[in-house]
Amino acid sequence: MNDDLACLLYLLAHDDAAEGPYDRSRTQLLVRAAALIDLALRGRLGENGGTVTVSGTEPTGDPVLDRVLRDVAAGLGWKHLMRRHRKQTLIQVEDRLAAAGLLTVKAPRTGFGRRRLSLTDRAVPAALHARLSAALHGDGPVREIPAADAALLALAAVGGIRSVVSRQDHRTFRARIDACTGRLAHLAPGLENAVRALPTTMIAAQGGMGGS
Repeated sequence: MNDDLACLLYLLAHDDAAEGPYDRSRTQLLVRAAALIDLALRGRLGENGGTVTVSGTEPTGDPVLDRVLRDVAAGLGWKHLMRRHRKQTLIQVEDRLAAAGLLTVKAPRTGFGRRRLSLTDRAVPAALHARLSAALHGDGPVREIPAADAALLALAAVGGIRSVVSRQDHRTFRARIDACTGRLAHLAPGLENAVRALPTTMIAAQGGMGGS
């Protein structure tokens, strides 16, 4: 699970005060996008004429990624797949982290509330934050940043995860963040475009649109 982008993104988005993600609606989309990028990095997803394609039929060994793979159907684009089943994907990621001993799940305080989630091992997210901070604030070429870390930085920036990319960081390192996002085009041009469009997708999702 150390290289599972969806789980790593969730750890970046977790907020102690909120007892869960800093913004659950946004995190659903970010986690879903991270899973799609992970599959593309593994060579399981590609693009043909703007639609998403699948390579191979064997399972990945990761239950979250295998579920996302099953969601890919003929004619679907990246934006649609980021919205599709995003709520279920987030819950699956939380359950996976809980099973790995990184999250503790507590019952909701009320019958209509959400379950409460607390980090049980802060070493993993702390090391992840330090790694991404070094990549963002470093002066080395963006092409030398590991592809997974560049993707996480791009998602954290577009999703407004301020513990990773502060407002000041966003202004100061705008070109570096843009270059990290641009690297997604090497996987699929439509994937890069879908990530850049996430702010608009998030607004639509919070308004009750954009899939289940």
